[in-house]
Amino acid sequence: MSKILVTGTAGFVGAAVTLRLLSLGHHVTGIDNLNDYYDPLLKHARLSQFQDHPNFTFTHLDIADRNGMTNLFDNTAFDAVIHLAAQAGVRYSIDNPMAYIDSNVVGTMTVLEGCRHSGVQHLLYATSSSVYGNNTKMPFSTDDRVDTPISLYAATKKSNELMAYTYAHLYQLPVTGLRFFTVYGPWGRPDMAPMKFAKAIYSGQAIDVYNHGDMQRDFTYIDDIVEGVIQVLDKPPASTEQSPPYQLFNIGNGQPVHLMKFIECLEDAIGKKAIKNLMPMQPGDVPATWADTSALFKLTGYSPNTSVEQGVNAFIAWYKEYYKC
Repeated sequence: MSKILVTGTAGFVGAAVTLRLLSLGHHVTGIDNLNDYYDPLLKHARLSQFQDHPNFTFTHLDIADRNGMTNLFDNTAFDAVIHLAAQAGVRYSIDNPMAYIDSNVVGTMTVLEGCRHSGVQHLLYATSSSVYGNNTKMPFSTDDRVDTPISLYAATKKSNELMAYTYAHLYQLPVTGLRFFTVYGPWGRPDMAPMKFAKAIYSGQAIDVYNHGDMQRDFTYIDDIVEGVIQVLDKPPASTEQSPPYQLFNIGNGQPVHLMKFIECLEDAIGKKAIKNLMPMQPGDVPATWADTSALFKLTGYSPNTSVEQGVNAFIAWYKEYYKC
């Protein structure tokens, strides 16, 4: 049993991770600023699943609030921190860049400072497959260079990786970075394609299909992401003569799916055809993602394995119940 801080606890991944940690008997402090980037009602609904749990404490706090974060770490001794709070979204970063600097850069800095001053035993943080940019070598490996981000969101996530590595080097803080690949499933984000597509199909509206549908994504079911986090949590890296206590993993399904195939799965689960509005590629987007998860498997023996058919069916079952379709 550990005391664990989860940032972004009302978020898509944060809520799912919090639920799992509580089920394992951990004491969880969750923080979230509950902003209106998307419908706050969904965030409150996620919170309602566990906010009355005896081992859960919620604090309404923005990670960019330096004084608030300092007080949080001063008042509670955390064994581990799972840092999932971030301003997400590739396209939104084009129009609202400062939101990404405040949350992803300044916010991550407050987390790193809190961890190093309070002796946290393991910091896990979420980064993104977006850091691979237009890399053409597939599958994407954490050994690949990622020096050419094509969105500010990706640039902030790459900066998080550099900051985290530096803190591991300077202060011997054990840090694990997790590059998530296109997470979907129940309680998902309304700004992501699966939720947007489902809403449009149910309402008979057209869906925007970018790059005329010629795209592939390593769609990763939410439970597989959570399992990856849990598997790594109790395996903090150790320092060696050659490297600081830092490790970095991809968490993806390892099986890229053509976008049109994903839409077909949605159509089958919903029982209704999509009206497709074929569009050119959007700025900041990439044509394909594909995760090499061999390093994660080597450490934990775990590889994500939920098929897209299974995942989409579970997602739509939740969607029908939540939105009363």
